[in-house]
Amino acid sequence: MLRVHIRPHWEISFHNEPPLDTAALLGLLVGIHETGSIAHAAKNVKLSYRYAWGLLREAERLFGQQLIDSGRGRGTQLTPLAQKLVWADHRIAARLSPTLDSLASELENELSKVMQGGLQKVRMDASHGFAVAALTGFLNRIELPVELRYRACGDALAALAQRDCDLAGFHVPVGRFEQRTLAHYLRWLDPAQHCLVHIARREQGLMVARGNPLHIEGLRDLTRAGVRFVNRQVGSGTRLLMEMMLSEANIAPGSVNGYNSAEFTHSAVAAYIASGMGDVGLGVRPAAARFNLDFIPLSEERYFFALRSDALDEPLMRELLAILRQETYHAMVDALPGYDARDTGIIESMGEAFPEPARQA
Repeated sequence: MLRVHIRPHWEISFHNEPPLDTAALLGLLVGIHETGSIAHAAKNVKLSYRYAWGLLREAERLFGQQLIDSGRGRGTQLTPLAQKLVWADHRIAARLSPTLDSLASELENELSKVMQGGLQKVRMDASHGFAVAALTGFLNRIELPVELRYRACGDALAALAQRDCDLAGFHVPVGRFEQRTLAHYLRWLDPAQHCLVHIARREQGLMVARGNPLHIEGLRDLTRAGVRFVNRQVGSGTRLLMEMMLSEANIAPGSVNGYNSAEFTHSAVAAYIASGMGDVGLGVRPAAARFNLDFIPLSEERYFFALRSDALDEPLMRELLAILRQETYHAMVDALPGYDARDTGIIESMGEAFPEPARQA
């Protein structure tokens, strides 16, 4: 099966000098950070030791600053400039990866139409999440045809209502914010036409630097002077949750420094905090773990796929739903920090998943 992979690529220009291609340099710097050795780093990225040294020296000449610092007994370390370059690459990848993955999936679909005569696919629109990423990776390995578009929960559900996708991913907090969140989504969900399949339970919480140097304990600390908050984009389920939590705590959004910022993934928020450009953000535990951040849990939520009830018997959909019930996928979900696969693969009506609002709908 045809697969398209699109990765971020960036260059740095210096006056009249040829632009510096950062791809090889960043791989080398990451390897030095992980191993403390230029030789080991060069081997990891398949560069000769001599070429690696030449690459470092050329980059240092262009920047006019050192990128590495070697000392007896402590190996080779990255200078602050080199660390900034590495974190810039992490932020670029975290911010752009969902968009590029969606573009890659669209391109796969277009090429498949030409090469394979319009191969049928399951069209999946979903907010970016770790269980969804694990699922799409698993589906790609077994070559089940899926067209994936990462988008905000509301946009995904609107696409389902317009029959522009087959599965729409969205998440709803458990407990006191459940009814208000579901009311927001019911404009696109019809209990007579749609049903839900459970994907995972997961934790949302505040992500802060390792060791929590600013001693952040809860939402009230976001209003303190000097605390920089990193928010998600308007329309995302995580931003909706933040709005409701601030309202409950009688905290004006304008009192939170950085509230109007907008990152498109949990990982992008985490990368901002890990790079020192922000202090705190709301996200899921795996994003904090990936960037070695501390995590302060605030809410549990359930992640669902919504689909048309009449699509349950379609062959590709039956195959995908069977995969969601497999122990292999459940183990992948359970392996994610803060995720729980106890309900994964269970199909319910709107009334079964949300008894009270479904009766009112």
